Amino acid sequence: MPKGQPAVVPDDGLTTRQRRNRPILAVHTGEMKGKSTAAFGMALRAWNQGWSIGVFQFVKSAKWRVGEESAFRALGELHATTGQGGSVEWHKMGEGWSWARKQGIEDDHAERAREGWAEIRRRLAEQRHDFYVLDEFSYPLHWGWVDVADVVATLRDRPGRQHVVVTGRHAPPELVAAADLVVEMTKVKHPMDAGQKGQRGIEW
Repeated sequence: MPKGQPAVVPDDGLTTRQRRNRPILAVHTGEMKGKSTAAFGMALRAWNQGWSIGVFQFVKSAKWRVGEESAFRALGELHATTGQGGSVEWHKMGEGWSWARKQGIEDDHAERAREGWAEIRRRLAEQRHDFYVLDEFSYPLHWGWVDVADVVATLRDRPGRQHVVVTGRHAPPELVAAADLVVEMTKVKHPMDAGQKGQRGIEW
């Protein structure tokens, strides 16, 4: 894609404008950090366009507030008071479980994940948001807590112009195949290799 030009222009009967404005399903996966960060960067651009943002975190405890959450809540308040940017909703669908599976019993976590997905399905059907971040959503799919076929069909057939980004390790092959944009984060170097733990302002 030199200078942003596509390598191939399909013979699909669409104009350049129509093709450019099709909704994107993106997947950020891989073992390295940066998957959610990249998704929130896209959400910032969407907010600047005045789009409604919906963030749904599937592995974060309700007590855990990442830096992006504080920033986006502030942007949501800015929109509410001045009309600048777009509206923002931020929802935590888990109870502190993660790829480490620390708290609670698995049945509880699986049920909450299914409830979270059901809410997202409703919002997609209603065309509630313009831009969705399904943060760490690959984990409940990978573990079999949420039906992959249902997710793929719902995202593929979503109405209107709703953009969706799914983040997390072990993205199912079916989701990868259905996506328009797939990024796999791979590690070259990481501070933890030298014994350095995560730090404020970098990891959260």
